[in-house]
Amino acid sequence: MQDRKSLFLMTPALAWLTAFMVVPCLLILTLAFFRRGVYGGIEYTFTLENLRLVIDPLYAWIFLKSAWIAGLAALIASVIGYAAAFAIAALPRRNQPLVLFFAILPFWSNYLVRTYAWIVLLNREGLIVGLARGLGYEGELPAMLYTETAVVIGLVYNYLPFVILACYAPLSRLNPEIAEASSDLGASGWTTFRRVILPMSFTGLATGFVFVFVLSIGNFVTPALLGGGQFQMVGNLVYAQFLTANDWPFGAAISMVLIAVMMLFLTLQTFVAERGSGGGLR
Repeated sequence: MQDRKSLFLMTPALAWLTAFMVVPCLLILTLAFFRRGVYGGIEYTFTLENLRLVIDPLYAWIFLKSAWIAGLAALIASVIGYAAAFAIAALPRRNQPLVLFFAILPFWSNYLVRTYAWIVLLNREGLIVGLARGLGYEGELPAMLYTETAVVIGLVYNYLPFVILACYAPLSRLNPEIAEASSDLGASGWTTFRRVILPMSFTGLATGFVFVFVLSIGNFVTPALLGGGQFQMVGNLVYAQFLTANDWPFGAAISMVLIAVMMLFLTLQTFVAERGSGGGLR
């Protein structure tokens, strides 16, 4: 009876996910096995050419470049986000909600607005250059906008709150007496953090890293605006195939490989979370 009730309550959510996520993904998967028409469109002839073309060195390099940028952004966001979450969790309980509110405040503005703000900051006539000039620096500053560094900065800034929230949850639940007991047993602060606090909050850190990586590797807005078209990421490649080259089958093939990479990382994150909660020891 309880199982039927649970299934009944889950039905609306399952129907929504099936209609707007599973079915579109299956349609995209199907398109990957057809040919592009001579003048665009789709020629319904079965082929594996699109999947073979995905592993062509040219496109494989774009995947590797995207993974590198996404991994770097995820790593930087994880370090900064974990430190911020640790500092918030160390505050008195009454102050934590307010500080956490300010940490996620950027989510209240549109993603495009947040990205355009970095264009204002990083361009050659922007605030950073103006500040350097105001401090007396007369030399030529290195280009900051339309670079790989600008893209990483934009990704870190936009997705950092995900890491803070993911890390804050386990850190806020830690019993302070555990750190006190470690100190009483002669452990230094660094040893306590490395061997006690970090392992007990690692699931949150892994979750935040995967969130940022998965969201970054398929991102096309930030590379287009902050990268200025100087290089392509996978998201830009998919966008170009669907809306510029009009090669839907190849775009579908790239999309499915990208989804497979995302699912792999999400599966690893789930495994880590289960091990951290003891689920893997049953």
